[in-house]
Amino acid sequence: MSTAPTNLIGLSGPEITSVLEETGLDAKAARMRARQLNNWVNVHGASDFGVMTNLAKDFRSGLAETFTVARPEIVTQQISEDGTRKWLLRTAPGIEFETVFIPDEDRGTLCVSSQVGCTLNCRFCHTGTQKLVRNLTPYEIVSQVMVARDALGDWPSTGANRKVTNVVMMGMGEPLYNFENVKAALALVQDGDGLALSRRRITLSTAGVVPMIKRAGDEIGSMLAISLHAARDEIRDVIVPINKKYPIAELMTAVREYPGVSNARRVTFEYVMLKGVNDSLADAKALVKLIAGVPAKINLIPFNAWPGAPYECSDWEQIEKFAEYVNNAGYASPVRTPRGRDIMAACGQLKSESVKERASTRMAELRSAELQRMPH
Repeated sequence: MSTAPTNLIGLSGPEITSVLEETGLDAKAARMRARQLNNWVNVHGASDFGVMTNLAKDFRSGLAETFTVARPEIVTQQISEDGTRKWLLRTAPGIEFETVFIPDEDRGTLCVSSQVGCTLNCRFCHTGTQKLVRNLTPYEIVSQVMVARDALGDWPSTGANRKVTNVVMMGMGEPLYNFENVKAALALVQDGDGLALSRRRITLSTAGVVPMIKRAGDEIGSMLAISLHAARDEIRDVIVPINKKYPIAELMTAVREYPGVSNARRVTFEYVMLKGVNDSLADAKALVKLIAGVPAKINLIPFNAWPGAPYECSDWEQIEKFAEYVNNAGYASPVRTPRGRDIMAACGQLKSESVKERASTRMAELRSAELQRMPH
């Protein structure tokens, strides 16, 4: 009975050493070969053992029989009018996930998924209408970076001209509900001998899994973003249901205790602007009061509608008034320019193709009922 080849993408140096030892190499030789393979795979982006010219030809042939450096299947690739790129990737039947590259003048940000589907059911999020299928593995998380760099011609992964400069764990899923795999993957993304992105260029976003936030700071050490979206429990309970388990006061205590928070390492609060729900001046005042004393910036996100969405985007005039109040209170409050809307790549729109055609009519039907329940 033949076994599938082991994929070296997503494996740490010690893990590569270990699997090489299992092929019969002694410990010293395995460590040397592991360093060489890590350099080829994670610095140069090799997708074929044949290009690894500093390895003996017969050794390369043996590697190809036992290992692989294959990427996930690319189901679709889309490029927006604004340059945003989206890939739908598949690693097995029903295991599909999306990753998005957002180019800006001073950076290139890759939005990475951590799960297929999600359990949080945030009312404004398209991914939230898809049930959780499973957590992504370190291979599936790291390979999103690989696929993007392949498409962008962004190898080797070092140097001042790299195109993927930042990674944000803001794609499909809740990263802190896949903690161990996300931790392992981000360790590889940060590895100075490999993909080599600094911790300050990696942001982990959570909807508020309070017990895991400090651990994330201690063990991952990335920048922190909170998917907040409301400053009052009665509103957040509805639009971000995890708030019923971990209410705002508990969340803010965890944020204030996040290791390394300072003026140089600010917390980002994400706040999607929902018309008539969370966009009043009273909401802006409550937000400023809530985050008082926290080194922070607030990303105001115009709601990106999707078919069957239960909300509408706030009027632009109202968004500007909200932003002005927060900014005058001393907090940077940029209004995030919607990107990739024409390819459904904007914030909150990611969802695997296998379930996109299942109409979300139930969500649309909830809209009027929820709006009626909202305090104003």
